[in-house]
Amino acid sequence: MLKRIEFAFGGMLLVTVVLLVAVASVSRAMGTPIIWSVEMAQLIFAWLCMLAADIAMQEDRHFGLQIVREVVSARAADLIEVFNIVVIIGFLAFLLYYAWGNMVLMHPRLVGAAQINASYIHASMVVGILLMIRTMVSQLIRRMRRREAN
Repeated sequence: MLKRIEFAFGGMLLVTVVLLVAVASVSRAMGTPIIWSVEMAQLIFAWLCMLAADIAMQEDRHFGLQIVREVVSARAADLIEVFNIVVIIGFLAFLLYYAWGNMVLMHPRLVGAAQINASYIHASMVVGILLMIRTMVSQLIRRMRRREAN
């Protein structure tokens, strides 16, 4: 259910950023630029990138080295995969610590003509990393259950 909501929200953000950039381009060409369009496009794009990264993780669409799977036994490949997921979770937790600090640090700063707090843009990292941690934990649980079943 959460995956569908995330996918729908990502699609909505993609359509919104494309429409915003198109309208801003036409209005600029007509001599009446929308001065806040760049900041809003950056905000939307940052959130879109983080949602897309999590959706790609959910579907195992990030790149991997299949050659390792081909040269080791199935059991060893499963262990390597579990180890890899644990390392990714640890790395994401490390990033979360600094993303949170950065978001708090950026809150007082106002962005350009839109005059929105920069933390709204930087919050995309915090939320995105939390979503990716959730995804990786669920993948770890799924792989551990699969190992136990075999």
